[in-house]
Amino acid sequence: MAVQPEGTPCWADAMFADVEGAKSFYGDVLGWTFGESASEFGDYTQAYADGKAAAAVVPPMPGAEGHSAWCLYLASPDAAATAEKVRAGGGEVLMEPMRVDDFGTMALARDPGGAVFGIWQAGSHEGFETEMGAPGGYCWGEVFTRDPEKADAFYPSVFPYTVRKFDDASMDFSLFDVQGETVLGRMAMGDDFPPEAPAYLNVYFAVPDCDAAVSKATERGGVLRSGPEDSPFGRFATLSDPQGAWFTVVDVTTTEGEMPTTSPVT
Repeated sequence: MAVQPEGTPCWADAMFADVEGAKSFYGDVLGWTFGESASEFGDYTQAYADGKAAAAVVPPMPGAEGHSAWCLYLASPDAAATAEKVRAGGGEVLMEPMRVDDFGTMALARDPGGAVFGIWQAGSHEGFETEMGAPGGYCWGEVFTRDPEKADAFYPSVFPYTVRKFDDASMDFSLFDVQGETVLGRMAMGDDFPPEAPAYLNVYFAVPDCDAAVSKATERGGVLRSGPEDSPFGRFATLSDPQGAWFTVVDVTTTEGEMPTTSPVT
């Protein structure tokens, strides 16, 4: 696939203390297979859905052990310039841009509301090979935040996003578009989220059957956090895996209801 437009989610990975356990869990739930671990890159191991690169798992770096979480990377033509925009917009650069052999250049950042995301300047590794909506592949991403106004100002200051909001005032939800395509959502965290839950970027993976994926995940020690529920975008449910990383599964072929109307934010 070609390098994604700036600001488009292009890759996802997660650190797991028990990498073999993570491989077994996601292999069962999402149908992933795994390549050989790259010892020269910290045993980084790529996951495949139907033979196409879908994500990666890696053990934590020494001193970085802690809560497992999925990290969503946003495409950048110049990781160093994007990192400067993060700082100028009130965010924090957690890991300075670092070249990863000829694969590309990565950085890690945190938005003003506390959500962590990755920045990826592609080299030979251009990102997801899976098609949008294909089982086991990345399907959607959302910024969950308790400070939606800051998020709606920050992300378009870093990436070339135009912003639309749902017209339904009962749901504080924004959409970030690049070149006329919607690439990311922003959801306000309400009282239904426990106060200790941090802001985060939620990663959606496509599955052929949401309920079957939930059943398999919970059988394997995952925890159902919300859903399954129907929407105009698909039937979805949010889970945490046995090591605590949250993610959402969605069956985009099972839809219900009318698409919400939106209005541009100027």
